[in-house]
Amino acid sequence: MIYKDDLMRAIAGQNRGLEASDTDKTAILSAIARLEDRNPTPRPLEAPALLDGNWRLLYTTSRELLNIDRFPFYNLGDIYQCIRLEDRKIYNIAQLQGLPYLDGLVSVAAQFTPTSPVRVTVKFQRFVVGLQRIINYRNPNQFIEALESPQKFLALDSQIQTDRQGWLDITYLDETLRIGRGNVGSVFVLAKA
Repeated sequence: MIYKDDLMRAIAGQNRGLEASDTDKTAILSAIARLEDRNPTPRPLEAPALLDGNWRLLYTTSRELLNIDRFPFYNLGDIYQCIRLEDRKIYNIAQLQGLPYLDGLVSVAAQFTPTSPVRVTVKFQRFVVGLQRIINYRNPNQFIEALESPQKFLALDSQIQTDRQGWLDITYLDETLRIGRGNVGSVFVLAKA
Protein backbone atom coordinates (compact mmCIF):
# COMPACT_ATOMS: atom_id res chain seq x y z
CA MET A 1 0.00 0.00 0.00
CA ILE A 2 1.48 3.32 -1.09
CA TYR A 3 0.39 5.25 2.04
CA LYS A 4 2.00 2.69 4.31
CA ASP A 5 5.23 2.92 2.28
CA ASP A 6 5.08 6.73 2.54
CA LEU A 7 4.84 6.50 6.33
CA MET A 8 7.68 4.00 6.58
CA ARG A 9 9.92 6.27 4.48
CA ALA A 10 8.95 9.29 6.62
CA ILE A 11 9.87 7.60 9.91
CA ALA A 12 13.05 5.92 8.61
CA GLY A 13 16.12 7.31 10.34
CA GLN A 14 14.11 9.21 12.97
CA ASN A 15 15.20 6.93 15.85
CA ARG A 16 11.59 6.54 17.06
CA GLY A 17 11.17 10.31 17.04
CA LEU A 18 14.31 11.24 18.97
CA GLU A 19 15.89 12.77 15.85
CA ALA A 20 12.77 14.15 14.16
CA SER A 21 12.80 17.87 13.38
CA ASP A 22 9.62 19.93 13.47
CA THR A 23 9.42 19.62 9.68
CA ASP A 24 9.87 15.83 9.94
CA LYS A 25 7.16 15.62 12.61
CA THR A 26 4.70 17.52 10.43
CA ALA A 27 5.38 15.24 7.45
CA ILE A 28 5.10 12.12 9.61
CA LEU A 29 1.81 13.20 11.20
CA SER A 30 0.43 13.92 7.72
CA ALA A 31 1.49 10.45 6.50
CA ILE A 32 -0.08 8.90 9.62
CA ALA A 33 -3.40 10.71 9.02
CA ARG A 34 -3.49 9.54 5.37
CA LEU A 35 -2.95 5.94 6.46
CA GLU A 36 -5.53 6.18 9.28
CA ASP A 37 -8.10 7.28 6.68
CA ARG A 38 -7.55 3.89 5.01
CA ASN A 39 -7.71 1.72 8.13
CA PRO A 40 -8.56 -1.85 7.02
CA THR A 41 -9.68 -2.77 10.58
CA PRO A 42 -12.23 -0.20 11.78
CA ARG A 43 -13.08 -2.31 14.89
CA PRO A 44 -9.60 -3.36 16.07
CA LEU A 45 -10.70 -4.60 19.49
CA GLU A 46 -12.83 -7.17 17.69
CA ALA A 47 -9.79 -8.45 15.73
CA PRO A 48 -7.78 -10.38 18.35
CA ALA A 49 -5.73 -12.30 15.77
CA LEU A 50 -4.34 -8.99 14.52
CA LEU A 51 -4.13 -7.03 17.78
CA ASP A 52 -2.84 -9.56 20.29
CA GLY A 53 0.92 -9.98 20.66
CA ASN A 54 4.12 -8.02 20.90
CA TRP A 55 4.58 -4.75 19.06
CA ARG A 56 7.88 -2.88 18.59
CA LEU A 57 7.75 0.92 18.61
CA LEU A 58 8.85 2.53 15.35
CA TYR A 59 7.88 6.14 16.04
CA THR A 60 6.21 8.22 18.75
CA THR A 61 5.61 11.80 19.79
CA SER A 62 5.38 10.71 23.46
CA ARG A 63 7.84 12.82 25.46
CA GLU A 64 7.38 10.37 28.35
CA LEU A 65 8.85 7.54 26.28
CA LEU A 66 11.44 9.56 24.42
CA ASN A 67 12.74 11.10 27.66
CA ILE A 68 13.81 7.63 28.81
CA ASP A 69 16.78 8.25 26.49
CA ARG A 70 18.02 10.83 29.03
CA PHE A 71 19.05 8.25 31.64
CA PRO A 72 22.74 8.91 32.35
CA PHE A 73 25.10 6.44 30.64
CA TYR A 74 22.25 4.81 28.71
CA ASN A 75 20.75 4.95 25.24
CA LEU A 76 17.18 3.99 24.50
CA GLY A 77 17.03 0.53 22.92
CA ASP A 78 13.96 -1.26 21.60
CA ILE A 79 10.58 -0.40 23.09
CA TYR A 80 7.78 -2.96 23.07
CA GLN A 81 4.10 -2.76 23.79
CA CYS A 82 2.75 -6.22 24.45
CA ILE A 83 -1.00 -6.75 24.34
CA ARG A 84 -2.67 -9.71 26.01
CA LEU A 85 -6.34 -9.39 25.04
CA GLU A 86 -7.57 -12.41 26.96
CA ASP A 87 -6.14 -11.01 30.21
CA ARG A 88 -6.90 -7.38 29.25
CA LYS A 89 -3.31 -6.38 29.96
CA ILE A 90 -0.77 -4.14 28.30
CA TYR A 91 2.95 -4.25 29.07
CA ASN A 92 5.27 -1.45 28.01
CA ILE A 93 8.91 -2.54 28.01
CA ALA A 94 11.80 -0.19 27.18
CA GLN A 95 15.27 -1.65 26.87
CA LEU A 96 18.22 0.58 27.81
CA GLN A 97 21.66 0.01 26.35
CA GLY A 98 24.55 0.96 28.60
CA LEU A 99 27.97 -0.11 29.67
CA PRO A 100 28.76 -3.83 29.28
CA TYR A 101 26.67 -5.94 31.68
CA LEU A 102 24.72 -2.86 32.77
CA ASP A 103 21.90 -2.81 30.20
CA GLY A 104 18.72 -1.62 31.84
CA LEU A 105 14.98 -2.07 31.57
CA VAL A 106 11.99 0.16 32.31
CA SER A 107 8.58 -1.51 32.33
CA VAL A 108 5.02 -0.57 33.17
CA ALA A 109 2.18 -3.09 33.37
CA ALA A 110 -1.43 -1.95 33.01
CA GLN A 111 -4.96 -3.32 32.97
CA PHE A 112 -7.23 -2.10 30.17
CA THR A 113 -10.96 -1.89 29.66
CA PRO A 114 -12.49 -1.56 26.19
CA THR A 115 -14.85 1.42 26.01
CA SER A 116 -15.57 1.34 22.26
CA PRO A 117 -14.49 -0.76 19.26
CA VAL A 118 -11.33 1.42 19.00
CA ARG A 119 -10.67 2.77 22.52
CA VAL A 120 -9.39 1.28 25.76
CA THR A 121 -8.99 2.96 29.13
CA VAL A 122 -5.75 2.02 30.81
CA LYS A 123 -5.04 1.76 34.54
CA PHE A 124 -1.35 1.49 35.37
CA GLN A 125 -0.57 -1.16 37.98
CA ARG A 126 3.13 -2.01 38.28
CA PHE A 127 6.44 -0.30 37.56
CA VAL A 128 9.80 -2.10 37.24
CA VAL A 129 13.20 -0.46 36.65
CA GLY A 130 16.41 -2.43 36.89
CA LEU A 131 19.36 -4.06 35.21
CA GLN A 132 18.46 -6.66 32.59
CA ARG A 133 21.11 -9.04 33.89
CA ILE A 134 19.85 -8.96 37.49
CA ILE A 135 16.20 -9.19 36.41
CA ASN A 136 17.22 -12.08 34.12
CA TYR A 137 15.58 -10.35 31.14
CA ARG A 138 15.85 -12.29 27.87
CA ASN A 139 12.84 -11.16 25.81
CA PRO A 140 9.38 -9.63 26.30
CA ASN A 141 7.52 -12.96 26.57
CA GLN A 142 9.85 -14.37 29.23
CA PHE A 143 9.75 -11.10 31.17
CA ILE A 144 5.93 -10.92 31.11
CA GLU A 145 5.74 -14.50 32.38
CA ALA A 146 8.06 -13.59 35.27
CA LEU A 147 6.10 -10.36 35.88
CA GLU A 148 2.86 -12.33 36.25
CA SER A 149 4.40 -14.78 38.72
CA PRO A 150 4.29 -13.95 42.44
CA GLN A 151 8.00 -13.11 42.46
CA LYS A 152 9.37 -9.63 43.08
CA PHE A 153 12.37 -8.54 41.07
CA LEU A 154 15.67 -7.42 42.56
CA ALA A 155 15.01 -3.97 41.11
CA LEU A 156 12.81 -0.97 41.71
CA ASP A 157 9.60 -3.00 41.56
CA SER A 158 6.48 -1.36 42.88
CA GLN A 159 2.74 -1.35 42.57
CA ILE A 160 1.33 1.90 41.20
CA GLN A 161 -1.13 3.27 43.73
CA THR A 162 -3.11 5.83 41.79
CA ASP A 163 -6.50 6.31 40.26
CA ARG A 164 -4.84 7.94 37.26
CA GLN A 165 -6.08 6.44 34.03
CA GLY A 166 -5.35 7.09 30.42
CA TRP A 167 -6.89 6.00 27.18
CA LEU A 168 -5.64 4.80 23.82
CA ASP A 169 -7.40 4.78 20.46
CA ILE A 170 -6.25 2.23 17.90
CA THR A 171 -6.60 4.21 14.69
CA TYR A 172 -4.97 1.79 12.25
CA LEU A 173 -4.40 -1.96 12.37
CA ASP A 174 -3.27 -4.51 9.82
CA GLU A 175 -1.16 -7.70 9.97
CA THR A 176 2.13 -5.85 10.51
CA LEU A 177 1.40 -2.25 11.59
CA ARG A 178 -0.56 -0.53 14.34
CA ILE A 179 -1.12 3.17 14.97
CA GLY A 180 -2.51 4.54 18.19
CA ARG A 181 -3.34 7.93 19.69
CA GLY A 182 -3.27 8.53 23.42
CA ASN A 183 -5.13 10.85 25.76
CA VAL A 184 -2.23 13.33 26.06
CA GLY A 185 -2.02 13.76 22.29
CA SER A 186 0.78 11.26 21.68
CA VAL A 187 0.94 9.19 18.52
CA PHE A 188 2.44 5.69 18.37
CA VAL A 189 3.47 3.70 15.29
CA LEU A 190 4.34 0.06 16.01
CA ALA A 191 5.33 -3.01 14.00
CA LYS A 192 4.34 -6.56 14.91
CA ALA A 193 7.38 -8.17 16.53
